[in-house]
Amino acid sequence: MPIDPSELSSSTRDLPAGQLNERMGIEILSATLEEVRGRMPVAGNLQPYGLLHGGASGVLAETLGSTLAALHALPERFPVGLELACTHHRAVTEGWVTGVARPLHVGRSTSTHEIVLTDDRGRRTCTAKLTCLHRDTSP
Repeated sequence: MPIDPSELSSSTRDLPAGQLNERMGIEILSATLEEVRGRMPVAGNLQPYGLLHGGASGVLAETLGSTLAALHALPERFPVGLELACTHHRAVTEGWVTGVARPLHVGRSTSTHEIVLTDDRGRRTCTAKLTCLHRDTSP
């Protein structure tokens, strides 16, 4: 049985300090079994040419998709990422990137999620797909 989304922290202030989410400035805005929403500042997450780093988009996508997988798998099973694929559609140079993760498939042993990232103007910047393995024990 999935965990209650209300058990999930509502902001990065509630996440453990010193983790990647905190370093990237990622905030979880809302979480349900149907979708997880979050955002990340562009500032501080740029590549040398002044554009949002593709790896930063990947971190946001995996964070949101993994959170959604955890909502479905925990407490009986523990999700870990198997594959992340990102297609970058548009450059971002300022503001925030917002992501929405939605399930494509949720099974007992795996789940796959689509994560769409958009800029402050609502333009799609990245589409990601994350597949997680649901383990019997924590790693």
